[in-house]
Amino acid sequence: MPRLFAALEVPQDAARNLTLVQGGLHGARWIDPENYHITLRFFGDVEGHVADQIVETLDQIRRPAFDIELDGIHAFGSKKPHSIYAGVWPSVPLSELAADIDRRAKRLGLPSDKRKFTPHVTLARLRNPDSREVARWLSGRGGFRTLPFPVSRFVLMSSRDSVGGGPYVVEESWALKAEPGRARQSPSYADAYTV
Repeated sequence: MPRLFAALEVPQDAARNLTLVQGGLHGARWIDPENYHITLRFFGDVEGHVADQIVETLDQIRRPAFDIELDGIHAFGSKKPHSIYAGVWPSVPLSELAADIDRRAKRLGLPSDKRKFTPHVTLARLRNPDSREVARWLSGRGGFRTLPFPVSRFVLMSSRDSVGGGPYVVEESWALKAEPGRARQSPSYADAYTV
């Protein structure tokens, strides 16, 4: 039974910048850059026929392409941090895409995610962290930000039952349409990383 989720991929340049923050935190299990992604909707462990229904409903989505940027390094779990992540600068097109996917999943009868949609890239999972050490580590990385990067597709990813962090496999992908007359730029990320 595959574990499925809809996601956005993180381009290589942005992923390379994310790897620069890795290290120096006791108990952190760092995610491999090829497994970086932004989850749009978690579907869970589903039977084959449900996976087919998910693909069919995602085939119907028509959304424009957009740009996003990663902004800040944070931790989930205020009293007992359990993961480190890069935040995503607020984006209306991103929120609308995630909401569209969520509505379609609910129509299929899939359970709602109890957590509020917080777009992010998980960088590390934490084991027995010292919350003060995590706070100190985060304070040294407060200025992290990437240049905006284009999002031209979303994907359906799968993972096998594991501790988390991959490996993830792209099962299907759907293009987001470029707006007519809008020139897309490929920014350089060399100067985008700051700490």
